[in-house]
Amino acid sequence: MRILFLGDIVGRPGRAAVKKRLAALRADCAADVVLANGENASGGIGLSAKNARELLHLGIDALTGGNHTFKCPDLHPLLDAEPRLLRPANLPPGAPGAGLRVLRLPGLAPLAVLNLQGRTFMAPADCPFRTADALLAALAESDPDVRCVVADFHAEATSEKQALGWHLDGRVSAVLGTHTHVQTSDARVLPGGTAYLTDLGMCGPRDGCLGMKRAPILRLFLTGLPARFEPATGPCVLQGACFELDESTGRAVSVRPVNEEIA
Repeated sequence: MRILFLGDIVGRPGRAAVKKRLAALRADCAADVVLANGENASGGIGLSAKNARELLHLGIDALTGGNHTFKCPDLHPLLDAEPRLLRPANLPPGAPGAGLRVLRLPGLAPLAVLNLQGRTFMAPADCPFRTADALLAALAESDPDVRCVVADFHAEATSEKQALGWHLDGRVSAVLGTHTHVQTSDARVLPGGTAYLTDLGMCGPRDGCLGMKRAPILRLFLTGLPARFEPATGPCVLQGACFELDESTGRAVSVRPVNEEIA
């Protein structure tokens, strides 16, 4: 099973870049499954129901979330109704949606997608390590045929991401980080057979600050005054990772970063 996982999609420019290149990139990677983090796809912060449907319609098989998932209220009912949408699993009880979904796509082994949120430099959340342990144990009991599990760890600290990678090595197929919008250069298959990358990067404007217009962010750092952030313009990058799994074991065979510039 070959999977293409795209980093955080940032605003309208990011959505346009994905629309322009997804089919060709999917073919280049020979990807059977496409996943993406969509929590910044609407205005650069949050995900609307309309934009969620738009991205799924493009051929993305599942969208993961993060700390901005609930910003658009119209998404809340869709998180319960649409099995291809996820939000972090370690949020407090009562939050809409789910943090673990099992995709059953034609001709492929079942694929579980797990979405977790970090706690270091992030809003309060339950322990992602213990949440992962509990969900994996429950999955093994309820769906013992599921061997392929891909985890999106939406977290700020590289140390926390690496720690979760080691914690889950050999128990999931991949641990891929999102949230920082800066792609790291540490793609590898860990000794236990788990594909790992600290951060997938982003799909959005190259010349902004994390995909957003530079001026308001510079003003914030220089003055400390609040500023309204908006997606930047200009050329975009399309970043993520392509990895291959052995469907019979769930172990990763290979992983490589994806990083394209789009005019």
